[in-house]
Amino acid sequence: MTAHREIERKFLVTGEDFREEATSSSRVVQGYLSSVPERVVRVRLRDGRGYLTVKGESTADGLSRVEWEREIPAADAELLLRLCEPGVIDKTRHLVPLGAHVVEVDVFHGDNAGLVLAEIELRSETDAVALPPWLEREVTGDERYYNASLSRHPYRTWAASPPSGDDSTPH
Repeated sequence: MTAHREIERKFLVTGEDFREEATSSSRVVQGYLSSVPERVVRVRLRDGRGYLTVKGESTADGLSRVEWEREIPAADAELLLRLCEPGVIDKTRHLVPLGAHVVEVDVFHGDNAGLVLAEIELRSETDAVALPPWLEREVTGDERYYNASLSRHPYRTWAASPPSGDDSTPH
């Protein structure tokens, strides 16, 4: 895979209705070798397969950024996960068809339990999508909801000391 521009919108999810529409689910464990916004380097295990991903800094609106990903042997991913920064992300990803798109709904576990996020990857920044009612509030561009940020500032700690960017309580 060559590097490409990832364009996606991110939403908080309300309720459980998405589960009825999901066509598949898988457990994902991922860690970060680098979580600085200019160059995020992620290691992921999903369905027994390993991946190494490098992401560049997001645009000002948080809608797009450069992404490069390669499949790597699962054993290598397991080894690299031991070298990652503290704060491994553990989640179940549900894939939900939505017209020409697929919504990835992540139900977080561990330190991020209680958080449910959805991402819709777009073909262009002006790509229109009819949103289902279980998408609650758009959080595209809110860095608190980036997985790399969640690894450093887990969702369960937000009520005690909300991360910068918003003084509202999490949903």
